[in-house]
Formats: sequence, structure tokens, C-alpha cells
Amino acid sequence: MPVRSSTILITGFDAFGGAELNPSWLAVKALHRRQILGHRVVAARLPTVYGESLKSLNALLRLHRPVLVVCVGQAGGRSSISLERVAINLDDAPIADNAGAQPVDVSVVPGAPVAYFSTLPIKAMLVALQREGLPAEVSQTAGTFVCNHVFYGLMHALANNRLLRRTKGGFVHVPWLPEQGAPSMPLDDMVKGLRIALRCAVAVQGQTGDDASRGAGAVH
Repeated sequence: MPVRSSTILITGFDAFGGAELNPSWLAVKALHRRQILGHRVVAARLPTVYGESLKSLNALLRLHRPVLVVCVGQAGGRSSISLERVAINLDDAPIADNAGAQPVDVSVVPGAPVAYFSTLPIKAMLVALQREGLPAEVSQTAGTFVCNHVFYGLMHALANNRLLRRTKGGFVHVPWLPEQGAPSMPLDDMVKGLRIALRCAVAVQGQTGDDASRGAGAVH
């Protein structure tokens, strides 16, 4: 049985949709092995594949039993770091994943709640990011592609595994890099933003938190 550590787990995705890179992984990778308020950061890359992404994530949760989990994905067309509020129990792919799957109106977890709220202190994180001059927003939708699939699977795991009952988690979207198109954000700003977000989440962990934290949990 793994011993509970003071680990922060942060994940990104591999490239998808014909792209050669994914800024979520590049930004996350830059934080690997850093220390944040006494916590060790472990970065991992998930496949942009339905099902396999959650298998990889669940294996990481079992291995590290982290105190905090932040999954990160790319959101082309957005100009800000997006702090996602809610994950929905729906896979409905606008494009095929990296294994060619394109589910339509399929549950992430059959019979599970229709949605889960993030348990990250997203309003406090928003203030911290904006205070540093970084474009940031609270987003009400993580889409229905593999990003939402992972977000929902994460929150379902945290809600139903007694070994992870004190672990906080959620999802963050980052924009394209400048070389991918516009709107965009420099990689250094993404890395800085994620570092600020993690630091804020750790600092307020265990406190009452904002309205998102107070309402965190399943939506039936």
C-alpha cells in the first residue's frame, strides 16, 4: 500500500488533432520536481484517448496518493487561463481522439452523478492570477472531449475512494501557444500561472474556500 505523501500531481496531454505539440504538457512538464510550499510536484502526460487517459490517471492516483491534483488541457480559441468549475458525465467528441474514437452522447461513468464541481479554490486562484497580471477566468464548461472526460473521471475517483477523500482536485485549460495561432499565451506565462494556481490551492487547502469549494461535490 503506497504511503500518503505530500505530493502534488499535475497532468497535461499529448498532442492531438494533427498538432505537433500540446501546451498543456509543455507547461506542466516545466513544473516537474519543483517544490511548492513543501510539496513535491509530479508532472505526468496523459494520452488524448478516451478510457486510456483515465486508466493512466487512476494509476497515478494509486501510486502517489497526492494531496492535490490539477489536470491541465489545451483550449484553442481561449485567451485566458481557464479555471474549470464543473465536469459533466458526458463524452460527445467533436473530433476523434488519438485512437480514432469519437463517442456521441456516452456517459463517462454509467450510472454516476450528472456532474461534479471542482474542489479547487477557483475564486481564490482567480484573484491570485489576476493580481500577477495574468489573463484568467472561471469557466463554466470544460467541453465534452477528453479534457472533460479526465476532469469527470478525476472528480469521481476523489469522491469514491476513501484513501483520497482529503485530496482536492480540478481542471485548468490553457490557451494555444503563439506558434499555434491566436488568441494565445506565451509558455512562460502558462508555467507562471500554473505555479501560482498550485501555490494558492495548497495555501487554502483545508479552509472553507470560495463558493465553488462550498458547493463542491456531486450533482445528481
